Amino acid sequence: MSSLAQQVEVTDMRRPAIRSPFEAPTSVSIVEGPDLRSGTPTIVGFMPAGLLIPDGFTIPWYDTRTKKGYQRQPQDSRINQLAGDLRKDRTDLPTAVLLNIRNRDAADAVGDGMLKLNRLVTLSSPVKFHVVDGQHRVLALRKLIEEDAERWSHFMLPFVCLIGASEEEEMEQFYIVNSTAKSVKTDLALALLRKRVNKDPEIYEALQERGRAWTVDGQTIVERLAADSQIWRSRVRLPNMEKGETTIPSASMVTSLKPLLSSPYFGGLKSEQQLKVLDAYWHGVREVLRPAFDDPDKYAIQKGVGVIVMHSILPHVLECVRNRGLLTTDPVSYKQILEDALTKLQGENSDGDPVGGIEFWASAPTGGAAGTYSSSAGRRVLAAKLRQLLPPVEIE
Repeated sequence: MSSLAQQVEVTDMRRPAIRSPFEAPTSVSIVEGPDLRSGTPTIVGFMPAGLLIPDGFTIPWYDTRTKKGYQRQPQDSRINQLAGDLRKDRTDLPTAVLLNIRNRDAADAVGDGMLKLNRLVTLSSPVKFHVVDGQHRVLALRKLIEEDAERWSHFMLPFVCLIGASEEEEMEQFYIVNSTAKSVKTDLALALLRKRVNKDPEIYEALQERGRAWTVDGQTIVERLAADSQIWRSRVRLPNMEKGETTIPSASMVTSLKPLLSSPYFGGLKSEQQLKVLDAYWHGVREVLRPAFDDPDKYAIQKGVGVIVMHSILPHVLECVRNRGLLTTDPVSYKQILEDALTKLQGENSDGDPVGGIEFWASAPTGGAAGTYSSSAGRRVLAAKLRQLLPPVEIE
């Protein structure tokens, strides 16, 4: 049997070049795949989107009243985002959708490296492709075809198709695909996204449109701090690193930067200036809480709760620094602003005993209080306590 590449005309999947009224083909080149354990045949190939859309497919959504179907309802946001990316040529669809032709006689339409569509329409019951997996891709293409049928009907969609499977077999395959797939860990996903942006600036533009550019900006900062900062070198756990002496995963540190990157002053700085400000800030914190940085595993200041809270108050701290005419890249400026707040900060540990100053940040089981603020609500409370202890910003 000839290869799939030999049977399918080479087409630019990202930008369909053909602009003409779509005529459904009478056959599609395919490769016959292995049978399922049940004996159901499978085929693999490419088909023009216009063959499925608008009337050639159905999606078996789960109906709570009849208990029929198995697919979750689609998300409009995912459909619109994918359609927008395809429209602007920002993405590809290289992964195959999983389809099924439920008609038992569908195997008669497969032969000689072809799926004979004209044979399917002569079968006894109406034939439609059931979308087992990939509904958001199909629905995004439907949206695009409704906008510009002459362009998008010719888009070549990769597919795997079951031939004559029952709804129960579809359901089993849907379950296998969606229950065994493991999403990429957040830290690795952010690192890969930053690498993609470095090679393709249009990806960054798309992230800006969605309000997600901060993820790449934050990842860039965190990677630089992990490499160059005396304080954060060996403390940030980058993708696939062993825990070792690290105190915080890179994804957590990136997330902690979101409010800071959204603030007017810091968010408006160039990347190099942002790095200098952050490094100076943490050096200033270290000047106040030096024992916690000398033995970081025993204190929470360089762990999730400490990093998130200290980054959340930095916009306020920067206003204090600038209000007093101090340098935002000088650690002494931050020591001057933070010393009273960090020294006077008090709370109760898990035993209800009062602790303050450096002991506030001690990790369990040594009796600090920071761990009692580890929830998202607790971190907000702790940030508010620190802001109340900071000097006021005076209006000139």
